[in-house]
Amino acid sequence: MTLEDRQTDRQKAVMCDVVLTADLPTSSISSDKLKQKEDNLKSTEEEKTIQVNGSPETEGEKDSKITEETKIQEDLQESEDPQKPQDEELALGPDDVTCDSCIDRPCRAKKSCLTCLVSYCEDHLRPHLENVKFQSHKLVEPLRDIERRTCETHGGPLELYCLADARCVCPECVREEHRGHNAVPIAEARMNIEKELHDKQADMMKTVTAAENAINKLQVNTVSIEASVKDVRGVIEEQFETLMLAVEQVKKEVKEILEAEERQALKQAEGIRVHLEQRCSELKKTQGRVEKITKNKNDIDFLQEYSEWKKEAVDVSLPGVYIGLMDQLRLFSGVIKQSTQAMCASLQTSYTNKLKETCKNDNIGIKTVHAMITAKQNLSIPKPKTRDDFLKYVTPLNFDADSAHQFLRLTEERKKVTNTTPWQHSYPDLPERFEHFKQVLTAESFYLGRHYFEVDMRGEGTHVGLTYKSIDRKGSESNSCITGNSFSWCLTWNGRGFSAWSSDVETPLSGPKASRIGVYVDYTAGELAFYDVENGMTLMHRYQAQFLEPLYAAFWLPKKENVVLLEPAGASSTLAAPSPVPSPQ
Repeated sequence: MTLEDRQTDRQKAVMCDVVLTADLPTSSISSDKLKQKEDNLKSTEEEKTIQVNGSPETEGEKDSKITEETKIQEDLQESEDPQKPQDEELALGPDDVTCDSCIDRPCRAKKSCLTCLVSYCEDHLRPHLENVKFQSHKLVEPLRDIERRTCETHGGPLELYCLADARCVCPECVREEHRGHNAVPIAEARMNIEKELHDKQADMMKTVTAAENAINKLQVNTVSIEASVKDVRGVIEEQFETLMLAVEQVKKEVKEILEAEERQALKQAEGIRVHLEQRCSELKKTQGRVEKITKNKNDIDFLQEYSEWKKEAVDVSLPGVYIGLMDQLRLFSGVIKQSTQAMCASLQTSYTNKLKETCKNDNIGIKTVHAMITAKQNLSIPKPKTRDDFLKYVTPLNFDADSAHQFLRLTEERKKVTNTTPWQHSYPDLPERFEHFKQVLTAESFYLGRHYFEVDMRGEGTHVGLTYKSIDRKGSESNSCITGNSFSWCLTWNGRGFSAWSSDVETPLSGPKASRIGVYVDYTAGELAFYDVENGMTLMHRYQAQFLEPLYAAFWLPKKENVVLLEPAGASSTLAAPSPVPSPQ
């Protein structure tokens, strides 16, 4: 490459650099650099002119020019890189608030102005810090969605907090719809609420600690219960062994009585036999003598022998033999049977029935002290009457996907369940899943205190109720269904009317058809009630029971048109007819 070509390339590089630097901020290139570029460009042009005019150059001049050109090139390369700011900002994170005034390059905001409702970086914040006209503006730490700090009605900043309505308001709101309400500044409200939350958090920490202690106690009690049951099992074995020994002793004595009767009867029979044998021998002798008399041919001798025999004649009658032992043995057997039946009945009464009654005792079972205290406190709290009263005890619920039968589909964030028969879902096989009855439980449970929830039901045969978590999930017997055991209580619409079910007993109910059902539970009072929400909270049925375990909302959807929707508190009915399930491909 000739010197002229190199000079041309340098000139092009300089021109490109000038064009590029023209687009950069002036602060990034110093005036000395720009002047140096211009001088270099001028020198290059003069050099080109000399080359074109054909002026002679010496080798020394060429080397000097090459060195100078190299220096100029280095200066140009240095000038091509804009000067980096000394305080280079770190990369913006996802939680950073950006400046609303920066257009070309977003910068991290330093403050947000509640008066302007704009966030500013350090450069754009200067007017607020230096200009007296902005001194009345309120600056805070950078805020996301700062427009939410304005009143939707009046457009002013939300500077106050209405204690009556528990919402942020602007000064105009206080003068209008919140007139007469107690309103405090936002900062003061936050301070008070933070204190309240701090106290609440401390209470919750105590509650969590108490719950953990209770769990530990239950775990310890589990071992203790197992040991106690083992001890009782030993008592059962010991006592029934004693009972069996007593039965064996009685059995032995009864056999001895029977054997004694047998020996006595045999002795009596032997004595009678000897007597009869003697009588039989005497009768045979008498018979022989009579036969001899009858054979005498001499009349005189015949009559004389007869007269002598007549004088000596003995009683030829034979006493009848009556064996009364058989009747006595039949009576003996009857006594044994009656005594055995009476003993079995006594055992049934003494053991099974008494134990069942003992196990029904209210003081037996695992309960918390809080449950007993709450039960006493609830006596002074009035029962809810209106729907607003019931909604105070609302408990949000979700269906437990692990318990859902394979013909049940959960949608709408586990708030809706639909029977999709005959389409079966490929749910994992879990111990908690119902296998025979198309049932599903909720993930949340009710324990202690009062609880309330509402459901929308669709389809004939849909059941809603409560049960224990210990309900059998795999069986096909009635006790695996929420209608067929003593620890489940439910309500259903059979197409003609409502019915209540528990312990396999149906209770027909009167009243109009309704799809929105409210279920109220007072656990400590042992009360469970169903209400018709659509007809003014009409009581449909009430159960009184002794709850021994936490209760779970339970649903049985036996038919394909059955649908249940767990409704949020105070919501209107939103349940529509179920959409058809697409056919499997």
